[in-house]
Amino acid sequence: MSKHTFFLLFFFILLNIATSSFAKEATAAPLAVDTLLEKANKNITNIDTKALQTLLENDKNVVLIDIRTQQEIDALGGAIKHPQHFHIPRGWLEFRIADVVKDKNTPIVVYCGKNLRSPLATQRLMNMGYTQVKNYKDGYPAWKKANLPIKVTDEAPLSLLYSKPTEVIPGVWSAIGETAPGSYRNSGHNNNLSFIITDEGVLVVNAGDNYLLAKALHHEIKQITDKPVKYVVLENGQGHAMLGSNYWKEQGVPIIAHIETAEEIKKQGHELLSRMQAREKDKALATKVVMPDKTFGDKKVITLGGLTIELLHLGPSHSPGDIMVWLPEKSLIITGDMAFHQRLLPIFEHTNTKKWLETWEKFAALKAKYVIPGHGHATTMEEVTKYTKDYLLHLRTAVAKILEDGGELQDVYNIDQSAYSHLDTFGFLANRNAEHVFREMEFE
Repeated sequence: MSKHTFFLLFFFILLNIATSSFAKEATAAPLAVDTLLEKANKNITNIDTKALQTLLENDKNVVLIDIRTQQEIDALGGAIKHPQHFHIPRGWLEFRIADVVKDKNTPIVVYCGKNLRSPLATQRLMNMGYTQVKNYKDGYPAWKKANLPIKVTDEAPLSLLYSKPTEVIPGVWSAIGETAPGSYRNSGHNNNLSFIITDEGVLVVNAGDNYLLAKALHHEIKQITDKPVKYVVLENGQGHAMLGSNYWKEQGVPIIAHIETAEEIKKQGHELLSRMQAREKDKALATKVVMPDKTFGDKKVITLGGLTIELLHLGPSHSPGDIMVWLPEKSLIITGDMAFHQRLLPIFEHTNTKKWLETWEKFAALKAKYVIPGHGHATTMEEVTKYTKDYLLHLRTAVAKILEDGGELQDVYNIDQSAYSHLDTFGFLANRNAEHVFREMEFE
């Protein structure tokens, strides 16, 4: 036998052994998964739909973890609605669970779609030291089939808007954005895009996050009224308020903003555009940074179709240049980021909570009957006071006590914020807010 023939024969023998082993492993793989699931289900607590419904109704501290992919959530039309609900895909569970659950004795329920990943995820959390973890064995399809509360991923699937405009009071409309960070899925519509219709024309509050989103809002406005858009007002210099401005400029509509908002756009507009383009990808088409056409200081009054519309900058609040749109004849105010209620308010490095509270008193003195906040559905002064002013006071009082006692930054993580834990984005913002307030108050 030649050396060449020997090596050729040896190669085929090795290939046959490898192929045979692979085939055996492939055949055994499903059995191995079944065995893993069987073992996991023996070690965990499984609950059905009725038990989960009862648990969520009776204990608002329960944290619900959805480990499905975003594609699955979109395809099945949503997730279980619960204040303490967090989406952590299975592959990120070990890395992100500590961001949303600080106390390992917190009650947790994990779920997926077909109960294939959630038992293993539940067991994994138990192995990591979480003591009160349960698995919802029926999965999201069963919850949805039972017509129990769900949070949809898109309320207007045929539009770039997250939801289509609804009439708050006669003549005042708002397209309510998702109370979540801006994303490709919601097309950057995570704030409220409001508009006021008069006999003479329309005033729009917020240009939108991008050119195409502004165009989608304009399309909806034209379905409601044949009156032209006369003005677009920017509530502040954040991307979702101003990046759609060039669409409106193309329509010949003047853009109005506070002088500090104009400075913010000049300073960080292109950085915000780059972030939006990376996030929105093809949905960022045609978006450009443009400057407002008109600016003002403390107040600007517009009379449109006989209606008085006051643009008010009452003082510092959430971010530089924050303004409100006040309709004194209708007792309605569009607050922008002065007021929050359905999602936890965010506190940034440039936010001055002490001055925000001082500005709040001027805002409260208006005694508005109807409130359209920057995020979330229209509500009342009582509601936004509870979740904005009272929350800021709660944090500042708790931080003041820590500083008085000689405490350190790490002590803010023990501040009890449970009264606000049902608000959207709580898990991501609560500790960050406390940190920012501590750093702010250290030097007051």
